[in-house]
Amino acid sequence: MPTLSNEERDAFLDEAGILLRIAVVRPDGSPLVTPIWHIHEDAAIWFTPRERSEWFGCLRRDPRVALCIDEDALPYRKVVIEGTAELLHDVGADRDWRALYRRIAKRYVPEEAAEAYVRNTIDEPRGLYRLALADAVVRSWRMPLPDEAQEGIWHRRYYQDPDIQFEV
Repeated sequence: MPTLSNEERDAFLDEAGILLRIAVVRPDGSPLVTPIWHIHEDAAIWFTPRERSEWFGCLRRDPRVALCIDEDALPYRKVVIEGTAELLHDVGADRDWRALYRRIAKRYVPEEAAEAYVRNTIDEPRGLYRLALADAVVRSWRMPLPDEAQEGIWHRRYYQDPDIQFEV
């Protein structure tokens, strides 16, 4: 399966409207996955948990995360990122990064609705986390495009016969 070049990956991460699914570890060791809004800027993924969200509590205790950003339509681009999220601003410092919060909202709803969303949730404290891509394990892939070879789209480890020959 083809991987995305860094340029293709960054272009995909910059597309509006695609949710991020964040996986964190609960205190009992079980996983918690939550779909969230995010933004890709400065070679990092930025996200903002609300103070009372379960996943914020999990991040405070253990900042290890796995992020999945993918799409439902062909070519099924996927980026999976594993690393340690950095809390840049704790609750109470929302004013320091409110412009970023607006940019995140505008990726998911029209500008007027984003402004209303920010106004309506301004009193709900949030933290601001960042996961720098350079400090994380980043994997990506997609289905072959029409002008690319369509055979062998899985990694060889998935085939029972490691010497399988693919038809063109």
